[in-house]
Amino acid sequence: MNPTINISEIPAEELIKSAMEARKKAYAPYSGYRVGAAVLTNELRIYTGCNVENAAYSPGICAERTALYKAVSEGWRKFRAIAVVGGSEEDTLETFAFPCGVCRQVMREFANPEDFLVIVAKNTADYKVYLLSQLLPESFGPENLSR
Repeated sequence: MNPTINISEIPAEELIKSAMEARKKAYAPYSGYRVGAAVLTNELRIYTGCNVENAAYSPGICAERTALYKAVSEGWRKFRAIAVVGGSEEDTLETFAFPCGVCRQVMREFANPEDFLVIVAKNTADYKVYLLSQLLPESFGPENLSR
């Protein structure tokens, strides 16, 4: 874990538990890979999401974007952290599920990459914490566009 990350200010266990619960609702009949995510707003509200697949593939959506978009649709625009869990249909999570590139870019839209924590977990005791900037270096964000 990066020593500059202040995980003590984040309810990591609660986020991971919320992501694990959200994973149970995933609709993944094609890949069998179920993902749950829980995002924490700056105001300490938690929004969850799961992946939703589609027979046409591209209309599907990842758990991370589902959680973020749910929060944004409720008026929240600033986030502190996200927890992500994922794996095959079995209940036991044996690997860490990292956000895809598209999800990382969506996170970047609403979070400072030097302050936003990405928690990937197998369970509440076995997890890793990264800054978004570590997972999306040299990123492009809203401040790069002229207004």
